Amino acid sequence: MDETSYLRPGAAALSAGPWPLETPLNEDGLGLDSLERMSVAAALSQTLHLHESSADELLTAHATFGDWLRITGQALAQVDARLTFRTSGSSGQPKPCTHTLADLQQETRFLARLFTGAHRKPLRRVLTAVPAHHIYGFLFTVLLPVELGHLPVQDVRRVTVNDLPRRMAAGDLLVSHPAHWALLARHASALPAGVIGTTSTAPCPDETAQALTRCGLQRLVQVYGSSETAGIAWRDAPAAHYELMAHWTRPDNQAHDLLRHSDAGDTRAFALQDALKWHGPRHFNVMGRLDQAVQVGGINVFPSRVRDVLLQHPEVADAAVRLMALQDSARLKAFVVPRPEADITDLTQRLDTWLAPRLSAAERPRAFALGSELPRNAQGKLADWV
Repeated sequence: MDETSYLRPGAAALSAGPWPLETPLNEDGLGLDSLERMSVAAALSQTLHLHESSADELLTAHATFGDWLRITGQALAQVDARLTFRTSGSSGQPKPCTHTLADLQQETRFLARLFTGAHRKPLRRVLTAVPAHHIYGFLFTVLLPVELGHLPVQDVRRVTVNDLPRRMAAGDLLVSHPAHWALLARHASALPAGVIGTTSTAPCPDETAQALTRCGLQRLVQVYGSSETAGIAWRDAPAAHYELMAHWTRPDNQAHDLLRHSDAGDTRAFALQDALKWHGPRHFNVMGRLDQAVQVGGINVFPSRVRDVLLQHPEVADAAVRLMALQDSARLKAFVVPRPEADITDLTQRLDTWLAPRLSAAERPRAFALGSELPRNAQGKLADWV
């Protein structure tokens, strides 16, 4: 579904699964035309490295969902040493990030100790609000349940946040992301005792974590990492410093580089995309992205790119784009300075219509403000606006 969403920006997504094994992949079943089937097969092969067992050639020769499951299973029985995930971004091609299964299992063992060690009660079930083909979802909804004794996994992405608490029970681990947690904190008056959660893909605001505690969430483990690195660090208290996972270290006098140590004795260096403020050799705070990207629904978007697109509109003289305040929504907003000859009647509606085919859903501003000049503070720097 992720690949078809990329191939069909703004169009209807595939029907929600699970799909019967005999479901055809063509227009009469899942609705894929021949080019889409080829693209989806290539994405699946890249993720699972099916080409290393020549299984990718079999995908295009078979016509049902069950055929693809069977071929994939046979291929993984032969070769399963590496997996490739893709970054989530709104500009340019998503970048492939390859990890060894051994490294991912090393992190999974650390996570298992983090969630069940130190005399903690065992988990009984994993509830997931994230897809398993992203690295965060794969770690927590595929590998971790196996590590903890093959825990059952239940997909709750289509369960409303109002109904979700009724389906929870003590011993559940809810795997989610900040936007979903914020909705749960806003609409759920109380959570069952004994439920713990984890969040990743973007920093979780302290206000959200505190609100979840007031709702009764026993513990919220925040994981810091990326598709390129997998998990790097964790914390389980709002405003606390992040602590490096056991297999990561910080090189001397390096602010943004880290070393990852595998169980096989290999060491690799990673340059991070965030500015970090260190508090000793193993603890830090995240100060923001070095590339000025912001997260909207777990997707990296670049306000500067959105501004550039806005400036192409014939009625726009200048513009500023930024993330909305946390109490409003985790979406973008835009301040627009119209050209003198522009008709400001319904201008924001025309801008929204004009941007729709030019920007992804995550990039499109959800609020517009108009003015004769951009808002600035006393020092002349760009200021926020209501």
